[in-house]
Amino acid sequence: MMRDGIAPEDVTDELVSRYLYTAGVPDPDLIIRTSGELRVSNFLIWQAAYSEWYITPTFWPDFDKEEYYRALETFAHRERRFGKVSSGELQETNA
Repeated sequence: MMRDGIAPEDVTDELVSRYLYTAGVPDPDLIIRTSGELRVSNFLIWQAAYSEWYITPTFWPDFDKEEYYRALETFAHRERRFGKVSSGELQETNA
């Protein structure tokens, strides 16, 4: 962006997304992290801002169809808020 002469005040989230290697590819809805590790290691740090994470102690070589199904089942029951807080959380903080 700097090389293209874009002024700092013109930088938007959408513009940054267009400059990434993943431009044009949808952001992930679900990221599965095997081996029980809780760190993200800078993996898709911009694109994963609103992704849901499934962390399993299962190591990658042992990650099978059943574990994948568990990840999808867990994801299906999540309330996707995309950075917003639920009305219940708002009531608790305002009490």
